[in-house]
Amino acid sequence: MVGRGRRAPVSPLAQRAGVDPVRLRLPEDPGGRWATVRDHLVERYGAGRAEALLGSGGLVSYDGVASGDEVYAAGRVYWFHRELAPEEPVPFGIGVVYRDERILVADKPHFLATTPRGGHITETLQARLRRELDLPELQPAHRLDRLTAGLVLCVVRAGDRGAYQTLFRDRAVFKEYVGVAAHDPGVELPRTVRSRIVKERGVLAAREVAGEPNSESRVELVEHRAGLGRYRLLPVTGRTHQLRVHMNSLGLPLLGDPLYPVVRAAGTEDWSRPLGLLAGVLAFTDPLTGEAFRFESRLPPGQWPR
Repeated sequence: MVGRGRRAPVSPLAQRAGVDPVRLRLPEDPGGRWATVRDHLVERYGAGRAEALLGSGGLVSYDGVASGDEVYAAGRVYWFHRELAPEEPVPFGIGVVYRDERILVADKPHFLATTPRGGHITETLQARLRRELDLPELQPAHRLDRLTAGLVLCVVRAGDRGAYQTLFRDRAVFKEYVGVAAHDPGVELPRTVRSRIVKERGVLAAREVAGEPNSESRVELVEHRAGLGRYRLLPVTGRTHQLRVHMNSLGLPLLGDPLYPVVRAAGTEDWSRPLGLLAGVLAFTDPLTGEAFRFESRLPPGQWPR
């Protein structure tokens, strides 16, 4: 049986809107650049943000509200709340497929980010479930792309997260996706697609390059109607955007994909045109109890004709 992961230090600040406070651990300073905490904050966040944080009493440690004049001490830990900018609400509910005292399996709608990142902080699966279900320690054990809908395994207690994350790291989770794309009878299916995918920081789309494959997906046509195909997608590996890249490489880009084959300019979300990708099946053996689980999404595949 896998043990629970080591818990991070508990913050003296409560969550805000289901979002954890930021934990700041002062790094080593071999050059002696920072005499005080203020010196470090100014260099790290800029003078305006640093003074606003210190002036509002928003930076705290276990000893209470921090002063910018405190002597810099590498390794000391502080917490503060990030600024929560207004976000456009995602107008879809989150389904709960299963819940017990350890795990919760959610049906994430399209357009909703899994965890706080970038401009999506409060409008995320993690923050919304924490607020709606009063589960302050809830954390996803893995991530789905914001535009992909379907099953996400979450842990109810933060200390259990490591055990379930290990399942995904060790590829001990069976995952099956549903893809919706054009139907092309000239594309021979089923087939296994293998390629080398790279994703560069700051570049929205991943790309395939020459070299030893680092990704593998099985693609099968389940049915077709009205010029569209419903595909069963089985990822063996988990590269960023892997299924989207592989479907595009077959000449079958997923419906509603803003990155493949062409990156479209960001704009207002069109809730009626979701990405044709659904995480439809999730199966694994619970690392803490040995119980076998298999879950199926209750959501329809994006843009599949009903």
